[in-house]
Amino acid sequence: MNQPDLGMKITELRQQKGLTQEKLAEYCDVSARTIQRIESGEVEPRSFTRNSLSNILEFDFGRENTNNEHLWLALLHSSSAISFVFIPLLLWSWKRDQSYKIDQQGRQVLNFQITIMLLLFAFALMFMIVPSVWMMIQGMDGDAGLLGDIFTLLPPLPILFLALFTTYQAVVNTVRALSEKPIHYPLSIPFVK
Repeated sequence: MNQPDLGMKITELRQQKGLTQEKLAEYCDVSARTIQRIESGEVEPRSFTRNSLSNILEFDFGRENTNNEHLWLALLHSSSAISFVFIPLLLWSWKRDQSYKIDQQGRQVLNFQITIMLLLFAFALMFMIVPSVWMMIQGMDGDAGLLGDIFTLLPPLPILFLALFTTYQAVVNTVRALSEKPIHYPLSIPFVK
């Protein structure tokens, strides 16, 4: 975990526990300025401070739990191609407390999957309403014509493009996670923060 990421995670956990920087410093037996510098990413905490932070914040900041981190990240990203939300949610909730990267990237995968599910729901709703309205306009016994044929063939196309886009993003971000490059899921709405 690099210094800014570590500082952000410490800040997040400290705030979840309702601790001030001063109170956390007191519990860790360090100065408040040290906690401020760690949270801002200016310094890497020494092993004693890291262990104290781990005990107080109930999160392992050590490196021992990140042995298979790349494997879990690859599973997390690739699972988004075969399952909407369910498998990524299980993996993320199981491993999020053991690795900051898994926690952060899992949130991004979940946000992307929730966004894609909402888009699928919108497409399904749109393709139930538009043909119904078209049939009402044309009348039940009238010839649907070319526009009716287009409405019949159109629903699978956006869903197919969305499936291809989701699979592409899963593969690209799996490769990026394995090569330790930053991941990015476009069109993602941050539901899980």
